[in-house]
Amino acid sequence: MKTDLAMKELTVSLRALRAVAAEFPGLPAPAVHLSPIFPERLELSWHDDLRAFEPWRLALGIAHESVRFGTQSGGRTWVLKAHTDFAGASVHLTAFGTAVSTGGEGGQGGGGDA
Repeated sequence: MKTDLAMKELTVSLRALRAVAAEFPGLPAPAVHLSPIFPERLELSWHDDLRAFEPWRLALGIAHESVRFGTQSGGRTWVLKAHTDFAGASVHLTAFGTAVSTGGEGGQGGGGDA
């Protein structure tokens, strides 16, 4: 792992951040993460707001079938994940939200850790 990167090496992910801000100013604001470990990745996440995921998925043209669903915290938290290339960067979307009770025995089926 290269740890001595200069800011200029984050240019791709910073450019993608600027592009999403300019092209989608009305979408829900995400938490933003950039890292020198993955300098060409832009991570956008929403905590306690699964609803914010869908407009971003649509805006970035991510196919519904590409979304991964999982659970964590013993099934109490639902997680949605998807990624695509945008403005030269790999853009990763992640949303977390409280699981909806199904009211049936055994909780929700399927899932798994996202």
